[in-house]
Amino acid sequence: MTRRRATADRGTATLEAVIWAPVLLMFAGLIIAAGRIVVGGGAVEAAARDAARQASLARTPSAARSRALASAEEALHRQGLQCDPTVAVDTSEFGRPPGTAAAVSVTVECVVRLSDLVVAGLPGARTMRASAVSPIDPYRGR
Repeated sequence: MTRRRATADRGTATLEAVIWAPVLLMFAGLIIAAGRIVVGGGAVEAAARDAARQASLARTPSAARSRALASAEEALHRQGLQCDPTVAVDTSEFGRPPGTAAAVSVTVECVVRLSDLVVAGLPGARTMRASAVSPIDPYRGR
């Protein structure tokens, strides 16, 4: 008995691959984009915490600003996030007299690129923003 192949099914696997490949690539792109957003948000939050802590250790408002900027840039670089951060430092409580509670707050903003992912509906970039507050030692000279 000789087997005959059905010619009607010929090429269906190729057709299915052509249909499903773009869908799977879009799904993979969405997963990568979500990962970048989550990792970027975490890195910006960590940078804000580090920057606030470094700013709270400074003795002057200008030193607090420079330490916060350097710390935020270093923290983002350590996390592998490539962006030019904007760091806003609120040093208004540095003027309080010793013995009173004071804090320094830092806001870090970073733009995470998504433009290299070819996924329909995604913006080219997403701005990540995080703030942190760190207390200034009340018994230290300011």
